[in-house]
Amino acid sequence: MLFQIFSLLLNVAVGLVAGTCLLRMFMQLQRVSLAPLSGNPFGPFIFTFTNWCVLPLRKLLPTAGRLDLASLLAAYLVILAKFVLLSVLSILPPQWEWIAFFALLEWVHLALSSLMWLVIAYVVLSWVRTDSDINYFMGRLVEPLLAPLRRILPQPGGLDLSPLALLLLIQIAEIVINAL
Repeated sequence: MLFQIFSLLLNVAVGLVAGTCLLRMFMQLQRVSLAPLSGNPFGPFIFTFTNWCVLPLRKLLPTAGRLDLASLLAAYLVILAKFVLLSVLSILPPQWEWIAFFALLEWVHLALSSLMWLVIAYVVLSWVRTDSDINYFMGRLVEPLLAPLRRILPQPGGLDLSPLALLLLIQIAEIVINAL
């Protein structure tokens, strides 16, 4: 019972930190400013949760164009540390190659489910037409993913089906990952 409680708390903490690292990488990939003066409501939160693990890695690992490799690696290392800790605390002997592989699968799963929640939040916020900073930044994150789908899909009656199509594609990718 204590192991399950500890595992739950660890999953929540790791999901928050690793997910925020992935959000940081995605925002930099989409050229969304994280500076507090830019009006980005997520910037201070992201820096608070990720600077401790991203900044030391950034000294070792430079960015590749717009891709922030330090944030990607930080997310993976946090997930890997969770698996190592849970493996050490369990009664079974750790199998390090499987731990690294399962950490990679969970990293991909976290990226896909985070993207799914971004799309859902974007759709819900689009129903409430407000000119807020959150709507603007959510649009900056999700619109580049929806644009290719909008060119392909028809819009029956002016209804935009691209978010639904993107959610279906994400779900298919998660099914493939879960099958592994």
